[in-house]
Amino acid sequence: MSVDAKRVGEQILSLRKSKGLTQQELGKRLNISFQAISKWERGETLPDTALLPDLAEVLETTVDNLLMDGVRAAKFQRRITVAQIREGLDCFSRIGDLLGRDSYFYLGAIQGCDQKMNIELERYLSEPFTKEAMVAEAAMQCIMNGAYIDMTDIKKGFAFEHWANTVADFAQKHGIR
Repeated sequence: MSVDAKRVGEQILSLRKSKGLTQQELGKRLNISFQAISKWERGETLPDTALLPDLAEVLETTVDNLLMDGVRAAKFQRRITVAQIREGLDCFSRIGDLLGRDSYFYLGAIQGCDQKMNIELERYLSEPFTKEAMVAEAAMQCIMNGAYIDMTDIKKGFAFEHWANTVADFAQKHGIR
């Protein structure tokens, strides 16, 4: 599979414009000149490989998407459903029910998530809208880590349309149609 500089440039241009960024603004965020951005977008040069992760992050996409014109190079590693994600999050409460809310296993799991994600997981999981936010966050993490979630399942698997749309948009950016 070869990388076509012209197509990569067109992809960068399209994504940059969709984010409402100028070449100058994108260059500033990447600590490079706008002229370098211009050369990429004209297909004259390709971004340095060291810049690709940062470029993908700024443009809210993946390196695969940048280099392969929106076609995911790697196959999805596994399939998962919104119901399985919800079940996984419900396991936190189940650990508390089975082992006790004062168990080090439960406290460690909750505190680890609180610290890593800068949230109050128990509170988030106790309220329907914020619990759906956690399901959405977990779904997007799964997608970023190579999981495939069917678009129909995304649309039907959430109680709140806002979270279904958020995950669906994210999934499309990561090659799920």
